[in-house]
Amino acid sequence: MASDEIQSPELSVADQLDSEIASLRSQVESLKQELKLQTATLITSESTRQILQTSSTRANDSSRLQELSKRADEQNAHKQQCLYRACASITTFKVRDPDPGAVDDGKVLGLRFEVMSKSRFLRPYYVMLNRPYPNSRHLRVHRHTVPQCIPLSGLAARHLPPPTAKDDYDAPKKQDLSKFARTLRRELVRYHNRTAVIGDLRSAAGLESKKGKAKELKDPIADISAADAQAKQIRVEWSDGRTGRLIMTDDGDIVKMVVQGENGQDRESVKQLIGESVRIEEVAKRLESA
Repeated sequence: MASDEIQSPELSVADQLDSEIASLRSQVESLKQELKLQTATLITSESTRQILQTSSTRANDSSRLQELSKRADEQNAHKQQCLYRACASITTFKVRDPDPGAVDDGKVLGLRFEVMSKSRFLRPYYVMLNRPYPNSRHLRVHRHTVPQCIPLSGLAARHLPPPTAKDDYDAPKKQDLSKFARTLRRELVRYHNRTAVIGDLRSAAGLESKKGKAKELKDPIADISAADAQAKQIRVEWSDGRTGRLIMTDDGDIVKMVVQGENGQDRESVKQLIGESVRIEEVAKRLESA
């Protein structure tokens, strides 16, 4: 009995030291990122550019100046590329299908979609269009890299309908490529916003901790994950076996949530988790402040 009383303070001190070490490591990583950001900002400023241009090129300084000039040029090129990708989020280009039997002599119109998530550009998505219809300039989706959970076929049917048959007396259906591209990109952005907010929920609940330990909440959460391919439903699992399903709209508005416990529906758990939250981001803030 006495040995347990002696060991418990030692364990407490060890846990405190581990926590302090983890906190210091987190601060170091944050400072490294801040230093990297400040360096990139400083080296691309106008004043720095003028100093580099007017500095003397003495023998002992020339190599250092060349290195700084090279870094400044690389950072300026990176800024220009990011600015272009942010402003021109949808771009078009022409390619040729190498298949000898390709329709329309292999002419293909490509659409490139830029999407940003968590302050980073993702790999671009591509949609290839061709004209397979004889005597018609109507476009059709040929190939694409869009995720399967995005309703690409439905958007194409709505905004890029095929031409009407000759014996069809209805008015010919017009295609709207611009609206198709804008609507598709909005769906891509919505999808990545939903997946990102699920990651925010996991981080707020301590499930993304580098130490592998969940956050010590009053009701510990064991897991938070997407329950469907479109990431519109979120599965929440508690350590005591309760499971919940949260449904949100395309834009992150909360529709409803149901929690099942040992005695059926647990409305108290729903109230504790989402409270008066209207959007899913508010639930992440509640978890983070808990």
